Amino acid sequence: MPTGVHLRDARQRLFDAAEVLLLRDGPNALTSRAVTEQAGVAKGVLHRHFSDFDDFLVALVLDRATGLEAQSAELTAAVGDGSVADNLTTALTSLFGPVPVAIIPLITFRDELRRRLRAALPGGGIAILSQATTAISEYLSAERARGRIAAEADIGSLTLSLVGGGHLLHADREPGPPSRATVQKFVDGVVADVVRRADRGGPTQNAISSPSRATD
Repeated sequence: MPTGVHLRDARQRLFDAAEVLLLRDGPNALTSRAVTEQAGVAKGVLHRHFSDFDDFLVALVLDRATGLEAQSAELTAAVGDGSVADNLTTALTSLFGPVPVAIIPLITFRDELRRRLRAALPGGGIAILSQATTAISEYLSAERARGRIAAEADIGSLTLSLVGGGHLLHADREPGPPSRATVQKFVDGVVADVVRRADRGGPTQNAISSPSRATD
């Protein structure tokens, strides 16, 4: 194994190696030795770029969370086009792809990682889920403003239902992610009423009169 090789993009190489391990073996497989071996570099390379292994994991999570911005932007661009349910189905399938879903349990079971993520950015303690929540909430709010979702719909409750249920659908990676039809059926069940009532111009049957301040 090389010990003194200069790597032009050592950080990205280490991130990619960690991603391979996450997808193949799960979060328990992530150790500094496993990552550097997978990357084909000496262990010292990781510690030249990061103060310790948790520092590396924070950088990994933030890098992959930032990568969700493209999916969030696509959802924002879809406001007013197509159907609300179709747009949300596409978004959930993208936001809960294999890598984000693999990172969530890594955050859940490492207390020090969560602590450092919370210090690094607002909502960092639930990074990935936080990004998904923001994207879905902003999309629903924009569609409500356009009249495609009932005016009295509780955006906070809809968001929690979509993000929580979407994550559960994608959490079991064996034998593979859910089909689009499965995700579509779930999304339809969550938003059908508020979309239908918006089309009719009437109140929703189960509308909640005090929307969540955090997301509404």
